[in-house]
Amino acid sequence: MEVGFIGLGLMGRPMALNLLKAGHTVHVWSRRRESMRALLEAGAGDCASAAAVARRAAVTISMVADAPDVEQVTLGPAGVAEGAGAGHVHIDMSTIAPAAAQSIAARLAAQGIAALDAPVSGGEGGAIAGSLTIMVGGEAAAFERVLPLFRAMGSSITRIGDAGAGQVAKACNQILTGVGVAAVAEALNFARKSGVDAAPVREALLGGFAWSRILENHGQRMLERNFQPGFKAWMHHKDLRIVMDEAHRLGLALPSAAATAQLFSAMMGSGLGEDDSVAMLKLLERMSGGAGE
Repeated sequence: MEVGFIGLGLMGRPMALNLLKAGHTVHVWSRRRESMRALLEAGAGDCASAAAVARRAAVTISMVADAPDVEQVTLGPAGVAEGAGAGHVHIDMSTIAPAAAQSIAARLAAQGIAALDAPVSGGEGGAIAGSLTIMVGGEAAAFERVLPLFRAMGSSITRIGDAGAGQVAKACNQILTGVGVAAVAEALNFARKSGVDAAPVREALLGGFAWSRILENHGQRMLERNFQPGFKAWMHHKDLRIVMDEAHRLGLALPSAAATAQLFSAMMGSGLGEDDSVAMLKLLERMSGGAGE
């Protein structure tokens, strides 16, 4: 397929590379030209704007930071809507508020562009391996049309429902993963503060009902003190802000998510925003009187 990719950061770059590896023709644009280098060297087409990407491709994908960025690259000057032809499909794989996804989809539809919101889970590792979990909202016909693209980037692909539904699923994912990271960090910090080696504690817990992928994967990274970003803390902080804004709008009580959002806020205030979210352990160590380095 002829596909355009907009936004080539930590996640977008390997996702676009996997589309190339799968045999698709990929055209790219990013605000930072340096971000395009690996794609251009791999054979992607060089474009000067999001509109130029849309002129060359039947399907465009955006992977950017937040809703204002999605609006800018789709509906702003030199955006996708300016260059898209009849029957164009735009897939936004960023994580934004469900209401924002619905609004953007409606405005694109008014210009004849089918829109899908398709946020992902799996971090940089999943993006590199092509094993992302992809949660999709939007029309079934558009979903079926672009399914080969999703299969090049992910191993678990689910259409949740209409526009915005993918972002609702991603919000649920971020509640579970955020609370999970905080719980694992608390447990390992508790073990160490009790004078017990946290490594065999984790090993024992993996054999019981406490098992989770977060304990298995992120728990090991905490033991190794590997805080190199696969999913930066500021990103999870932003995602939980979306969750809490939606909870406020809906009048929902989300006590565990709210407490975890506060911990991520504390990470931001402690200079840990550029570390991986597993650096939650460092925050809890500092709060417990340790160095947290």
